[in-house]
Amino acid sequence: MAKNNNLSNMVGWSVFAGVLMVLAGMFQAIVGLMAIARDTVYFVGPYTIASLDITQWGWVHLIVAVLVMLAGFSVLKGHMYGRIVGVLLAMVSAVVNMLFLPAYPVWSLLVIVIDVVIIYSLIVYGGELKEA
Repeated sequence: MAKNNNLSNMVGWSVFAGVLMVLAGMFQAIVGLMAIARDTVYFVGPYTIASLDITQWGWVHLIVAVLVMLAGFSVLKGHMYGRIVGVLLAMVSAVVNMLFLPAYPVWSLLVIVIDVVIIYSLIVYGGELKEA
């Protein structure tokens, strides 16, 4: 009985990771759409972030958002490649948001924390969803 309960907890972490990926993708999409629609939303001063203007960063966020959401749905289906792509995309998302810190520090830190939790969940508990 204890083994079944342990598997249930692990499956819960896998579902949590998948749902969190979809949520993080939605967060990224909001940031991206805001930056694309109106690049005056973010004040960065006279400097651009990593040689891109805010509108270009909006497109980067939007592309990452779509990929993270698709990987999240793949994780929810129990696919191994969804876990691998999910970890890689969470790492990319964390780096993108680290570079976006000057424009919107609180939001970027929130998404970085979510990305770290996603990476932890997928690496430690991600494989059990397929077994359930």
